[in-house]
Amino acid sequence: MPLPRREFLRRVARAGGGALVAPSLSGLALWNTATPALARASAESADRRLRDQGYGPLGRSATCPEFEIPGAFHCVKISQSLGPSTARPSLHLPNGYDGMASFALPNGNIRLIRNHEMTDPATRGQPIGGNPYDARGSGGTSSLEVRVSGSGADRRIEVVDEFISLSGTLVNCAGGPTPWGSWLSCEETAQGTERGFEKPHGYAFEVPVAATGPVDPVPLLALGRFVHEAIAVDPATGIVYETEDMVYNPENTAQQPGAGFYRFIPNRAGALAEGGRLQILAVKDRPRYDTSRGQRPGVALPAVWIDIEDPDPSGAGTDPSAVFREGQSKGAALFQRLEGCFYGDESIYFVSTSGGAARAGQVFQYRPTSSDEGELVLVFESPSRAVLDAPDNICIGPRGRLVLCEDGGADQFIRMLTKEGQILDLVRAPVVEGQSSPREFAGSCISPDGEVMFFNVQGATNSRSMQPSRTYALWGPW
Repeated sequence: MPLPRREFLRRVARAGGGALVAPSLSGLALWNTATPALARASAESADRRLRDQGYGPLGRSATCPEFEIPGAFHCVKISQSLGPSTARPSLHLPNGYDGMASFALPNGNIRLIRNHEMTDPATRGQPIGGNPYDARGSGGTSSLEVRVSGSGADRRIEVVDEFISLSGTLVNCAGGPTPWGSWLSCEETAQGTERGFEKPHGYAFEVPVAATGPVDPVPLLALGRFVHEAIAVDPATGIVYETEDMVYNPENTAQQPGAGFYRFIPNRAGALAEGGRLQILAVKDRPRYDTSRGQRPGVALPAVWIDIEDPDPSGAGTDPSAVFREGQSKGAALFQRLEGCFYGDESIYFVSTSGGAARAGQVFQYRPTSSDEGELVLVFESPSRAVLDAPDNICIGPRGRLVLCEDGGADQFIRMLTKEGQILDLVRAPVVEGQSSPREFAGSCISPDGEVMFFNVQGATNSRSMQPSRTYALWGPW
């Protein structure tokens, strides 16, 4: 049953040190409404204006020449697929690097847990490691132990161990860290036995930080079976928030009805396998509210939660929107392709990768006001693909800035949104004439001491391609 309001606020105060506070990123809404000229600017002029701000102009990295980064920053590659691990030469690293998180280890090193968004069909799928959930599933996770020493230009970042920690899953796109020391890896597909796989897919799986090899792959059925993207956990309550990456097409809602924003209330915080209650967000007194167009930044919409009676429908293998359709029949709000999700400022920030008038992306904030209700706020909507193009994975970075990995066309960027609403270029992968377009950035996460940002370049997501995936470390004067 829902937490009483007094108990809810007591838990928030215990975890956060007092009352609910105003979001530090609220300036994004002011930026979005205060610069209509920028929204009308050409892509070229908007891009030039942005590059004059923040960390300074981007230039080719001396150590990673495939990127442009600010002049005072440093970047190194620490892992690459389609070859032996530098830490374990017997391990041939699989492709499809995607979502990732960073954790502190007791010995002072850093644990990275990294998704592999492998999409091979059942006819050729092979597990990436031992103890697979499905012997025809080619996705999963790998875990790295990273040692960081020194500082500035002399900083050294070394992978001292690397191993497969989850195997036999499928299309592991994003996920999220938990406050109890684990990574929740999400399957961005609901395919199953209907497509020749041995097991149903479309679930979240938990990988403990302390794991030293492949974990027992337990699908968290109560968190829902749908096209999962990312997860964020509120440390004050243990509630798990989930995004769904599905398209909304008003002319073809039978096939593309949109996406939902979910939360899972566990029976016992930190013990997700013990079950709980799945809910979907709705805007109060405005059933089936469409968030994808015509929204005003900074306006707080009262939000309520609707119970999902069947979080694991048997028909999800043929209709991946089965869970969302139940929610929408009860009045749930619809979103356009929800992707990254992260906890910060006692709120949940999440992105629509193609929402908004320019279809270039939106950033939303959900802030709870009680155990049953909250407020949904659009804090940023990209006016142009030159400003922000298809945000995907996100995290809260140094100085409280929101880090956004783009999954757009042409050049790829990692960008930052500041508390004041300024948008900064951090990393650029330019298109090189005569070469294939650069793959998307993914998996941005910050080291426990706040000094280093790790990120991935996805590479290929099937076993037939030889385009490698790569993991990098970036640091500088944040």
